[in-house]
Amino acid sequence: MRKAPWLLLVLVLLLGWLQYKFWFGVGSSGQVVALEQQVASQKRENAGLQERNDALAAEVEDLKSGESAVEERARSELGMIKPGEKFYRVVETVAPVPPPGGDATGSDDDVADRVP
Repeated sequence: MRKAPWLLLVLVLLLGWLQYKFWFGVGSSGQVVALEQQVASQKRENAGLQERNDALAAEVEDLKSGESAVEERARSELGMIKPGEKFYRVVETVAPVPPPGGDATGSDDDVADRVP
């Protein structure tokens, strides 16, 4: 009967140590949750990168198989034209920006606003 209190104390200490390891030790439940969040984040990033890779693979296949994609690239990126074609560049003029202080025309409304 004298051993029962000691055995109970050892079992309680062992249970406390195991609980400490479970909640705060290496591989604890907090670390597991953090790792699960990292895995989910990495999966989202991988899915986005996979979509990008698929789009690039489709573009490569289009460039390999058809002339129209190569021609479009040559026209848009390199400014190339076919023999016999005429190239016209349209340049739009930018309207002058009025000064921030008021209208440059000097209208009467503007003068009336400035009079105290």
